Amino acid sequence: MATSSAPAKVYLFGEHAVVYGEPAVPCAIERRATVTVEQRADTQICVQANDLTLDGFTVRWGGRTDSRPDVNVPTPLVEAAMGYIDGAIEQALEAAGESGVGFDVTVESDIPLGAGLGSSAAVVVACIDAATRELGADLAPETVADRAYRVEHEVQDGEASRADTFCSAMGGAVRVQGEDCRRLPDAPELPVVIGYDGDAGDTGELVAGVRALKEEYGFAAETVESIGDIVRSGERALEDDDVEEIGRLMDFNHGLLSALGVSARTLDSMVWAAREAGAAGAKLTGAGGGGCIVALDRSERTRTALEYTPGCETAFRAELDTKGVRRET
Repeated sequence: MATSSAPAKVYLFGEHAVVYGEPAVPCAIERRATVTVEQRADTQICVQANDLTLDGFTVRWGGRTDSRPDVNVPTPLVEAAMGYIDGAIEQALEAAGESGVGFDVTVESDIPLGAGLGSSAAVVVACIDAATRELGADLAPETVADRAYRVEHEVQDGEASRADTFCSAMGGAVRVQGEDCRRLPDAPELPVVIGYDGDAGDTGELVAGVRALKEEYGFAAETVESIGDIVRSGERALEDDDVEEIGRLMDFNHGLLSALGVSARTLDSMVWAAREAGAAGAKLTGAGGGGCIVALDRSERTRTALEYTPGCETAFRAELDTKGVRRET
C-alpha cells in the first residue's frame, strides 16, 4: 500500500490565456488531495472517494470508463473523476512497465471539486505517484507532472495546460508557458484569502466559450494577449515583492476574464467585497463560472467581509505550500 498527497493551487495570473501559449503564474496552497493505492488480486479498479464536496461514493469497474456506474452524484463530476483515476492508473502502469493489475484507490481531499483550486490535478498527481510506488517504481516530480498533464489533456479534450499539474507536483509558485515550466525560486509569502461560493464551473465548456470568442472577435484575441502582458508585469512585481502592484494586476486580470465571459455574479460579488474591505487585489481563480476567488490582504477584514457576502459559502486564509507531491506515512 502506498499513499501520496499533492497540493491545491490558485492562479495569481494567467488562467485561460495559458491555453493559447501565454504565460501563467499559479502557486500551490496548503490544501491537499491524498490518494492511497493498494494492489488487488483481480484486475478491477475500486475507487472510494471521500470529502470531494460530494456525498462520498464508491465505484467498481473493470479498469475502463466505458460503463458509467449508477451512483447518486452529478454525472459530469463522476465521469470526469473516473477518467482522471483511469488515466492516472494507466500512466502508472506504463511508467512501471506493468499491465493487467487491479487496485483499490482511496481518495481523500479538502480541495473542493470544480472550484478553480486544481482538485483534479492534485488527485491525478497524487494517484500517479502512489500507484507507481505501489508497483515498485519511483518517479521524479517533473516526470509525475508530465504524466499527470497527459491525463488532464485527454480528459479535458485537449484543452488543458501544464500549469495545474506542474504546480501541484512541484509546489511553490511556478511559471508555465507552453512546454516551458519552471519553479520561481523566490516567491514571496503572499497574504492569500480564498472565497468559495460552493459552486463548480464546467471547465471544458468555459474554455470552449473563450475559444469561440477568440475565433469570432479580434478584440477577444487581443484580450487573451493582454492577460499575457499582465502575467509578465506580475512576474516583475513578484520579484520585487510588491504586494500592492501584484494586487492591482490581479484586478486587471479579473476584469479581462470577466470580459471573456468566465466570471459569475457570485464571483464578482466576492471580488468587490474583498476590494471594498481593503484587499490589495482580488480575482477569480481557475476556469471560472463559479467556484473561488483569490484576494490579497494581510488583515482579517477581507475574510470577514467575504463571510458576510451573499453567495459566499466559506472564506479562509491559504498559506503558500512549498512542497509539491509527497509521500505520506
